[in-house]
Amino acid sequence: MLKEPRPVIVAALFPEIHRELIALLKSLSADDWDKPTVCAGWSVKDVALHILGGEIGNLSRRRDGHVLNASIDNWDELVAFINDWNQSWVSVADRLSPRLLIDLLELAGTQIGKYFQGLDPFAMGGTVNWAGPGSAPVWLDLAREYTERWHHQQHIRDAVGKPGLKQPRYFSPIHETFIRALPQAFKKVGADKDTSVTITITGQSGGCWSIRRQDMGWHLYTGAPAEPNAEITLDQEIAWRLFTRGISPDLVREQAIIKGDDILGLKVFDVVAIIA
Repeated sequence: MLKEPRPVIVAALFPEIHRELIALLKSLSADDWDKPTVCAGWSVKDVALHILGGEIGNLSRRRDGHVLNASIDNWDELVAFINDWNQSWVSVADRLSPRLLIDLLELAGTQIGKYFQGLDPFAMGGTVNWAGPGSAPVWLDLAREYTERWHHQQHIRDAVGKPGLKQPRYFSPIHETFIRALPQAFKKVGADKDTSVTITITGQSGGCWSIRRQDMGWHLYTGAPAEPNAEITLDQEIAWRLFTRGISPDLVREQAIIKGDDILGLKVFDVVAIIA
């Protein structure tokens, strides 16, 4: 049975994953900070600096209303701007010592958590570009911000061999949020009305979702119709890495199970729930 997906409410989780991040960083050895991560060209320290830059940017832009003027006309320009913005921050901030980096993260992360918890999740907020154009509800905007902090912390954990935050409390919202990118990935895929594609993510933090072609495009649901046109099954560890470009789609194809229409099924591997 198909149902409308529920909002992903995560504001209460920001202080928790922030405390986990600070504890993780304080546990690192001097050598750990220089270890490479899956983020091309970035070390553990670089990823931590990127997280700090995100906290500072969010506090300045969202809480304090400090907006920098930037002329961006299309998706490619947005990606280029964010890539340049991220790299320039990491390059400049590299002069920070790990100790000072942790101190600043403790301060900024605590403040952004309090700010996020004070927002109305059902008000309309900014655009979540990979989920679609136009304003998104605040809960989706915050869910996107949660996934940013979770998956970058996971990059650090992977690099230094520390267990991840894989309890369903922390991990389930990742898939529930990333799956919102599915209709956007299919927006240019033509199909007859009521054509459906089902994706099942296995594991305690997974779930089952479907998109169905309607008059206004593809629409996301939880659950599955009786006979979807294509079915894709992915492990939860593979899914989040696929959606954040942390694993090659070719490698995912070797491990995924596809039934039905191959063309529709393979399109799932184009889902990306980050900008850059």
